[in-house]
Amino acid sequence: MIRRLIAHAFWTVSRWKLVTEPAPKRPTVLVGAPHTSNWDFVLMLAIAWSLGVEVHWLGKHSLFAGWRGPIMRGLGGIPVDRSDPGRIVTEVVARVRAGEVFGLVVTPDGTRSGHTHWKSGFHRIAVQTGMPVTLGYVDSLTRTTGLGPTLEMTGDLTEDMDRIREFYADKRGIRPQMQITPRLREEDAACDEDPETGDRNGDPEPN
Repeated sequence: MIRRLIAHAFWTVSRWKLVTEPAPKRPTVLVGAPHTSNWDFVLMLAIAWSLGVEVHWLGKHSLFAGWRGPIMRGLGGIPVDRSDPGRIVTEVVARVRAGEVFGLVVTPDGTRSGHTHWKSGFHRIAVQTGMPVTLGYVDSLTRTTGLGPTLEMTGDLTEDMDRIREFYADKRGIRPQMQITPRLREEDAACDEDPETGDRNGDPEPN
């Protein structure tokens, strides 16, 4: 109740408008894009709290050290041990089997400079857990933000990413100069393979 009141107050004074499809009723991987500013985190919480969606997000272990730990966990954070990345899927599956309904927020494009591709972790998690992908967005052109469609992943990387690219094609981030096209390195690798042999084009043939 308190969270909904905070979110209502935020949207009342904010220049951003909440425009959203109905929140999913089952666990989902919630993509946040284009992610070009730390303000996106504030908008994500305001969206979730308005819709009554329980959200979890992945953060590096150091964010949960000391006094920050209880705050980060209270906001839905799940610490990630990068030496054991497989544990993330195991923990998510355990939460699903326990009956939790939540959105696992993932920002595959990041905010750092010099990056050229989305990270593919969100797709792997969705395929391995059977969770759909909900497309959350910000669009600075229209000052709107919210949740878009919820998509079932087919396991065909290019087909899934084509649908995602279509949705984000007309969206612009808060800092559009930091924005990149939704594309995975794995897609480029697949394009480089010889369709007949499966070998990477340009790679020397084995002796």
